Amino acid sequence: MNATMNKETEALPLQSTEESAESSAQVNRLLSATLEGVDAKRIEVEATFTKGLPGFSVVGLASNDIQEAKERVKAALQTNGFEFPPLKITVNLSPSDLRKTGTHLDLGIAILIALNEASIEEDGLYIFGELGLDGRVRNASQIFPLILSLKEQGLIEQAVVPKEAMPYLNRIKGVCFYPVAHLQDAIEVLVNRGEGSSEEAFAYEAEHLDIAGKRYYFRRVYESDFADVKGQQVAKRAALIAAAGMHNFFMEGNPGCGKSMIAKRLRDILPPVSEAEMLSVAKHRFLDGKSPDFDAKRPFRSPHHTATSASIFGGGSGEKMRIGEVALSNHGILFFDEVPHFSKQVLEALREPLQDRKVHISRVNAKVQYDADIMFVAAQNPCPCGNLLSKHKACRCNEAQIKRYKSRLSDPFLDRIDLFVTMQEVSAEDKADVTSAQMHAQVIEAFRRQMLRKQPALNGKLNEEEIERYCLLSSDAEEILQQAVSRFALSHRSIASLKKVARTIADLAGHETIEKRDMLEALNYRRRA
Repeated sequence: MNATMNKETEALPLQSTEESAESSAQVNRLLSATLEGVDAKRIEVEATFTKGLPGFSVVGLASNDIQEAKERVKAALQTNGFEFPPLKITVNLSPSDLRKTGTHLDLGIAILIALNEASIEEDGLYIFGELGLDGRVRNASQIFPLILSLKEQGLIEQAVVPKEAMPYLNRIKGVCFYPVAHLQDAIEVLVNRGEGSSEEAFAYEAEHLDIAGKRYYFRRVYESDFADVKGQQVAKRAALIAAAGMHNFFMEGNPGCGKSMIAKRLRDILPPVSEAEMLSVAKHRFLDGKSPDFDAKRPFRSPHHTATSASIFGGGSGEKMRIGEVALSNHGILFFDEVPHFSKQVLEALREPLQDRKVHISRVNAKVQYDADIMFVAAQNPCPCGNLLSKHKACRCNEAQIKRYKSRLSDPFLDRIDLFVTMQEVSAEDKADVTSAQMHAQVIEAFRRQMLRKQPALNGKLNEEEIERYCLLSSDAEEILQQAVSRFALSHRSIASLKKVARTIADLAGHETIEKRDMLEALNYRRRA
């Protein structure tokens, strides 16, 4: 039987090299990208046109919005005088094992079909844009985070992009953009490569500091002022320290004593931001489907205590993964008011972002990691009724209720917070003693000192190795610290927290090393057991 098969095989006519070349279909390729979490993955968009029953298919794990691109591409080509070829068209998105999402792939697919008889040279030019039925090239929410991520990875130097996206994209330096408003414009770029965008790099309308070759931006605009907060000198001093070093901050006090007022005024006095931080904040805003304002102020997020775990940390499934409040407050403040009323699941899950400054979301079909370099601010009443510390109102809670209320916050969770303040009741004699402008000036000066030391992060975000390098103690301060360790049985994390807070206090005072008084003040903000 094998001999018969071999004879039949030998009898088959072999196709010549010329005939094989004539029958093979030409494959054209263009570059684009898709998001995997917050990171861009480079993909090749390739197309073949073969004889057979006319059809149009897109393969390569394409999402529904990409499958719908077939109808948009057909309409855009036909309304602009292009003949849709009567061939079997196959568009492949490579690598085929990576799930692709986004309407920004429309333009690349349309160009491949419009230029099906021409040879397209793939020379590192990326194509992004959503198509309207009349051929207009529109912006898509993924384009900014895609190009920013590709630039951070060193994968992109030039790109065809929607013209309407340039007010955002001109913030990204080092990429030559070819802005197009119409499909015809994009084809012209591919056929006759001209000059890229001549638009000047965006200039931020904000004051700035130039330190060690880097520029940091800030605005002296105070939507609400610390002058409105009467009294509470200790709490405002702690807020100043927290802002200057981006330390996690916890306030406890009776209702109406000013906890929320202080928290909401913190944003206006936070340290300056780098351009990279502003772009990172904008990237997360785009992932949330919102248009960013590229403000020189850090974000402030304050979710309600009824918010679900998915809305706080992000979630969803498959291609519908959404960013959460923790990642949206990256480089800014995440404020939990009435923190004991948040679910135990949310509070315990928050321990990891506070420690690692990352949010990890794992699902069956996707694993996503978001940056979460946040300053966590929390506020709570001293008891369920709120009157435990009041001199004028009687507390209605029994000891068991108070214990149950406070036990909602675990020690590992509280151990990740640097400053604790118990606030007093407001009296008629309390006066305003400091303004936001005065506090902001002190924060900027402390920020300057931190950056001149060439720290990789602000004091509140230093790791163990960096604490040993930058949080240098005088002999008197070291002695005070050792006494505190012995007396209060401080954990390793508590010692690190004390050093970071003392370093910020020293920066506010202009001390090169941490002095005795700096360490003593830092001890005043330690959590009492």
